[in-house]
Amino acid sequence: MIYLWQSYISTGKTHHQIHTSWGEGMNLRKQHIIIILFAALLLGFAGAYFGVKLAQPDTLPEQIQETNKEEPNTSQDSSAPPENIEKVSQAFNLIKDNYLNDVDDKQLIEGAIQGMLTTLEDPYSSYMDVETMERFNETIESSFEGIGAEVSTVNGKVTIVAPIKDSPAEEAGLRPNDKILSVDDESVVGMDLYEAVEKIRGEKGSEVVLEIQRTGVSDPFDVKIVRDDIPVETVYSEVKTVDGKKTGVIEITTFSENTAKDFSKELKKLEDKNIEGLVIDVRGNPGGLLTAVEDILKNFIPKNMPYLQVENQKGEKSKSFSELEEKKPYPISVIIDEGSASASEILAVAMKEAGYDVVGTKSYGKGTVQQAVPMGDGSTIKLTFFKWLSPKGTWIHEKGVKPTEKVEQPDYYFTNPVQVEDSIAYNHTGDKVENVQVMLKGLDYKPGRTDGYFSKETEKAVQAFQADNDLEVTGEINEKTAGQIQAKIVEKVRDGDDDRQKEKALNVLYE
Repeated sequence: MIYLWQSYISTGKTHHQIHTSWGEGMNLRKQHIIIILFAALLLGFAGAYFGVKLAQPDTLPEQIQETNKEEPNTSQDSSAPPENIEKVSQAFNLIKDNYLNDVDDKQLIEGAIQGMLTTLEDPYSSYMDVETMERFNETIESSFEGIGAEVSTVNGKVTIVAPIKDSPAEEAGLRPNDKILSVDDESVVGMDLYEAVEKIRGEKGSEVVLEIQRTGVSDPFDVKIVRDDIPVETVYSEVKTVDGKKTGVIEITTFSENTAKDFSKELKKLEDKNIEGLVIDVRGNPGGLLTAVEDILKNFIPKNMPYLQVENQKGEKSKSFSELEEKKPYPISVIIDEGSASASEILAVAMKEAGYDVVGTKSYGKGTVQQAVPMGDGSTIKLTFFKWLSPKGTWIHEKGVKPTEKVEQPDYYFTNPVQVEDSIAYNHTGDKVENVQVMLKGLDYKPGRTDGYFSKETEKAVQAFQADNDLEVTGEINEKTAGQIQAKIVEKVRDGDDDRQKEKALNVLYE
C-alpha cells in the first residue's frame, strides 16, 4: 500500500507512515509498492491513523506482506566501508574520554545519525529516536482531536500545508503557507517538527494560541484556536445545475483508507442521477494514501496512458496503468489551490495530461518519495528514496501543478485576523486599516477605499456594520468589532457564495 506523507496536527494519529522495508534485490515494481510520503509528517489525527494503522502486517495487501518479510536494506551496497569512516569512531572516543561532562553513548550515536541526515539538506528525511517513536505510537490509539492542520518544515519554520475541512484550524482562518512562530508564547522556530507538533496538539476543548507569520502581512499575529474533534469524512458530493444541466461536484478533503470506496459510491449516486458533467475539488487537500488516489484515477485515465510514474535513484521508471477502455462520456474539471499537495497533485496532473481542465491556482509542489525504515531498536529513519512523475514524466517538485484555467479568489478570502490593542479610528493608517477595509467590502459594506487610510466613508461602513450586528455604534474598530468582522468573513468564505474557482470549474465544462 502506498502512502503520501503528510502531517496533521491533533492529539493523536500522526499520518506518519511506518512502512515496509525492501531487500536489495527487489525489482522496481516492488519498490513502487511502498509507502509514498509527501509534505512532511501527518501530524494530525485523521492522517496519522491511516498512515500508521494501515501499515501493520495484518492490514497490508498481499504483495506488501510478502515484501515485508524481507530484511531491511540499511546499507547502500556490499562494498567496503567508506574511506575515513574511522573518524567517526575517533570522534566518539575523543568525546567520551575527554569531554568535560559525562556523555551517554546513545546521545552521541543518535546525534551522529541526526547529523548525517541534516547534511542531506532534505526536509523530508529525518530520524525518530526510540522516545519519539514511543510517543508517536501512543498517539495511534488516541481520539481524533486537535486543531486539524497538515504541516511541514520550511526553512526551519513549521508551515501550514493545508487546514482540514471543517476543522478548528480552518474555522480560525489558518491557510496554506502560514508560518507558526510560537505556541502559547514559546518559540518553535528551528524546533524539531515532532517536538513542535507535540506543543500544538491537545485535547478537545483546550485552547492554544499560535503566533502566525503570513506572506504579505508585515507583522505576525496571534490566532486563538479551541481544539476539537477532527472530521474523518473525506468525500462530499452535491448536484449543481449549470445552464440547465445536472452537474456533479465531489470534494475530496484527504486521501484515506475509505476515500476511494466512498468516492466510487458518491460517483455512482451522481451518475444514477444522470449528471452531464463532473467537478472534482481537491483544494486544501494535503494528500494521504496513494492507493486511494490510484483507485480514483482508474475511473478516469484510460489504459493507453499511465496515471503515475515512479523513478528510482538510477533513473529507472515504473509506470502504473488502469484497465479503463475509454473516458467518461461527460466533461470533467478539477479544482486545485496552493493547499493541494501530494496525492492531490497526482490526481490533478494526471487529469490535466489526460486532457481535462484544471481550475484554480498553482498547487503545493511535493514530488519526492520517502520510506521509513525501522532501525531494529524502536527508532526509525525516514529517507527520500524516489520521486514520482506525471503520466508524461513531468516532475512537479517545488513547482506545483499549474492550472489550465488560473482563477484567483476574491481579495477578502486572503484577509487576516486583526489584533486591536487601541481602537482604530478616523484618520488612522496602516495594514490593519487596509485589512478591515477589504473585509468590509467583502461583506458588502462600502468603506470607500481599501488603501489603508481610515476615511469618513470607512467610518460610516464600520457604523453600519456595528448597527447590523448589535454592537455599540462608534465608527471605531475595537477588539469586539474586529473579531465580529473576522467571524463574518470566515462564515462567508465557508458558505462559498463568491467561490470564483468553483464557478469557473462548473462553467468550463460546457464552454
